[in-house]
Amino acid sequence: MKSSLEQPMTTSKALVFDIKRFAVHDGTGIRTTVFFKGCPLRCKWCQNPEGLSPKQRPIYFENSCIHCHLCEQNAYPGQMTYQNDRPYFNLDYDSDFDNLIRYCPSNAIRYDSQPYTIDELMDKIKQDEVFFKQGGGVTFSGGEPFMQGQYLIELLKRCKQENIHTAIETTLYASLELIKQALPYLDLIYIDLKEFDETKHKNFTQVSSKIIKEHIQYILESKYKNKVIIRTPLIPSMTATDDNIQSIARFIYDIYPEVKYELLNYNPLASAKYSLVDLEYALPQYQKFSPRQMQHFYDIVQQTGLKNLIKE
Repeated sequence: MKSSLEQPMTTSKALVFDIKRFAVHDGTGIRTTVFFKGCPLRCKWCQNPEGLSPKQRPIYFENSCIHCHLCEQNAYPGQMTYQNDRPYFNLDYDSDFDNLIRYCPSNAIRYDSQPYTIDELMDKIKQDEVFFKQGGGVTFSGGEPFMQGQYLIELLKRCKQENIHTAIETTLYASLELIKQALPYLDLIYIDLKEFDETKHKNFTQVSSKIIKEHIQYILESKYKNKVIIRTPLIPSMTATDDNIQSIARFIYDIYPEVKYELLNYNPLASAKYSLVDLEYALPQYQKFSPRQMQHFYDIVQQTGLKNLIKE
């Protein structure tokens, strides 16, 4: 069986788990950020666990539940179990969960995503078009947008036809052919390079960093290099080490000294999402790094020679 890297989703519809309007941290200006379902990585600190699976799945909102047991009474065999006064869904179930959502009177059971045709998603994006004229645009995030394959490419083309500024937040863990097809239609490219060491990267994310680094080198040696911002999420006891930051900074400096680089402070809020998708957050309750700690990491980067360092 082929891996997710070799088999991007190419359906006529894309699964989107969120559309964030008026975003100001996902690129220039005021933006609309579209979050695609599906990711080939399994980062221990994932900020969007609802975007990991490429499939549409039900999620449970405990605060909305009235414990009427109608979901249990109307469930199909193998679809769910009811324990601890709440439903637990069988995520390996092969069919849909429409019946559970239909019979829930309090809307405590909902799908985690919605399918969109390109026309439908373009209509959503263009609702905010008035803000894009002030330097904003649309950002495609996830999950991993490249898992939606040719759909993403066609959507990027449509955005450029409408003169909409486009950005992507990507791991680059995708086929180089897809990346090449997307590059002419992207105005801003955020690339995560989380961990330089191959063994640690596999441990933290369950995939190799080799392909990611190869694709970064390809783009930073291309005519699209000035569109790129490399980012490293700072995860305590994992990626936030002097050696890792130094290794990444030296790696990208040696390819293109003028590259932009950003260190992302740890976000402790993601753990609250995990109960919605019946997952457990794998990390202790760390806090954000202090300004003094962040300055220490900035100093490490600047000692490598990189000047285009983006600070929070």
